[in-house]
Amino acid sequence: MRTALVGLPGPGKTTLFNLLTGSDLPTGALSRPEAHVGSADVPDPRLWVLAEMFHPKKVTHAKLEFVDIPGVRVGGAAQEAKRFLSDIREVDALVHVLQGFPGIEEPDPVRDAEALELELAVADLDVVERRLERIAKEKKRPSPDVERDALQRIAKELGEGRRAGGVALSAEEDQALRGFTLLTQKPLVLVLNGDESQIPEDAPLHAAVAAYARERGVPLVTMSLLLEREIQELPADEQAAFLGDLGLREPGLSRLSHGVYEGLGRISFLTAGTDEVRAWTVRAGVSARSAAGAIHSDIERGFIRAEVVAYQDLIAAGSMAKAKDAGTVRLEGKDYVVQDGDIINFRFAV
Repeated sequence: MRTALVGLPGPGKTTLFNLLTGSDLPTGALSRPEAHVGSADVPDPRLWVLAEMFHPKKVTHAKLEFVDIPGVRVGGAAQEAKRFLSDIREVDALVHVLQGFPGIEEPDPVRDAEALELELAVADLDVVERRLERIAKEKKRPSPDVERDALQRIAKELGEGRRAGGVALSAEEDQALRGFTLLTQKPLVLVLNGDESQIPEDAPLHAAVAAYARERGVPLVTMSLLLEREIQELPADEQAAFLGDLGLREPGLSRLSHGVYEGLGRISFLTAGTDEVRAWTVRAGVSARSAAGAIHSDIERGFIRAEVVAYQDLIAAGSMAKAKDAGTVRLEGKDYVVQDGDIINFRFAV
């Protein structure tokens, strides 16, 4: 699960990357010509609650991988645009960082969002139209043609300035287009990096970008990276009070991680014991047997049963023994659909 931080030069992408991954890359619009990769924990307070119950030797969070992509200038050199598009084709999701703080010019994050979205749409439309041209030259094509019809609908959306991701595809159409890497189909999160005054929802820039995001059906996270740095430096017991003063329940970095995680269609199931409390990343809708493979292929191959308890049920009971007495711990078969927050112990034999 690799997520690219993208945007025009200078909105704070590298600062965000450093805060997320604990890196120390130099910042600045023209500081680096190459992409950098780092990993970040997906914050999950449930793990710390379970740690109080099980007293494990270690606690392990789910991970997200972020790529800091050099800023692309609209109308810049063709080689720069080519490199940018090549970099982002390899990732699973995009986080578009928008400037909401004063610079040489007054910030206009909606303009910046539209500019980069246009670059991606033009690149996608080129891919789609070239494929449609090849299809038109092929003599033996089924009628109706699933691939052709889906691409024509996508081309229409792109031509009208909308994202390919907004086109509803059937399972058959999705399968037919599996070989494509359309940039505007990738999950997208917008991040408005402003000062403290832009965090409230009624702040002018926040309201404008929020309207843009709603229109396109993409999530928005508004934060001040200067404040995020201050929050990270505070003791844990002071962070909640600081956030409360700002009217926030969690830091922007946490909100971003959760937004990307959900946008990628991922959930976490948990394992808990005296050795380790851990979150495991799987696709939403995955079966118990497939989820077992996230831990080890041997567990998936030798799957017998999954002993499952919902996180809230375990916390309400107070211990695993009491949850069993209450009847909330159950045995599930290989086709059970894992839910976010399920605490699972897999029974297997190899």
